[in-house]
Amino acid sequence: MRHTEMFGKRAGSRFSRLSIVIALSASALLSVVGPAHAAPTKDPLPADIPDYQAALNAVKSTDVKNAVCRFLRTPVPTGGGGGPVQAIPETAEPCQGLPLFTIKDPLARNEITPGFVAGTAKPLPTEAIELTQLVSSLSTTVNGRNATVMLAPTQGGGWHLAAIRDGDSDATYAGKATLGTLVFTEPQIRGWYQLKLATVEPLNDEARQGLGGQASVSLSDYQKLVKARYADKLPGSQYDTNGYSSGYSSPPKTDSTSSSLLLAGGSSAALALAGGAAILRRRRRASTG
Repeated sequence: MRHTEMFGKRAGSRFSRLSIVIALSASALLSVVGPAHAAPTKDPLPADIPDYQAALNAVKSTDVKNAVCRFLRTPVPTGGGGGPVQAIPETAEPCQGLPLFTIKDPLARNEITPGFVAGTAKPLPTEAIELTQLVSSLSTTVNGRNATVMLAPTQGGGWHLAAIRDGDSDATYAGKATLGTLVFTEPQIRGWYQLKLATVEPLNDEARQGLGGQASVSLSDYQKLVKARYADKLPGSQYDTNGYSSGYSSPPKTDSTSSSLLLAGGSSAALALAGGAAILRRRRRASTG
């Protein structure tokens, strides 16, 4: 799991909405028979995402769009995830000649917390799940390809481009969150789940396998499953110190976006800033370990 100083300081405000979401799942049922209310003319900024306007500014910026164009122009490397990481060359007009597209508004990408995995955190939504990144997909496919823009929190506030991943599955699953539910990922198996009150339901095949084929489990039982899978692989464990990171180590903190872009091969090809190359290496080891 990735952790930053900014999110540590704002844990209280960020997770306040998680409790509200649980309460809303019950009140939403009452609203069906209650009086109708006119919808607001403009959606407010998401209260659960800090500095959301900065995230909007980032995905709408020319620099991020140019990075996406450069990614889409670069052929995806073939072979397994252990292949070499290649640099993406600079291009004066990276979007020239490509079909027009826009980058959608970012969505929250939630993950299970290290404390939840270790069993030291209670099986409560406010302690089990945390916001780690924001993800945005493209408005349309470009030459048959789609991509996901991934934003990471910048130290001191705001958001910056962390990676661009081939495909749009992260944003697709993140968009399945509804009133009264939360969507989160177990990145080690690429599983996606939906949390309804204290019940965990799988959203993809990987998640179904992660639950042992069950249609749903309690959050408490899910904690037992992930603790058995990863508790001995947390930072400081022998598994971690030997270099087989499970994805819970803290990535380097960065304050600005670099123009040096790298592309890793494999079935989940991803472009990342040079400062985030270590994240790709950890993810590659996690997928093979």
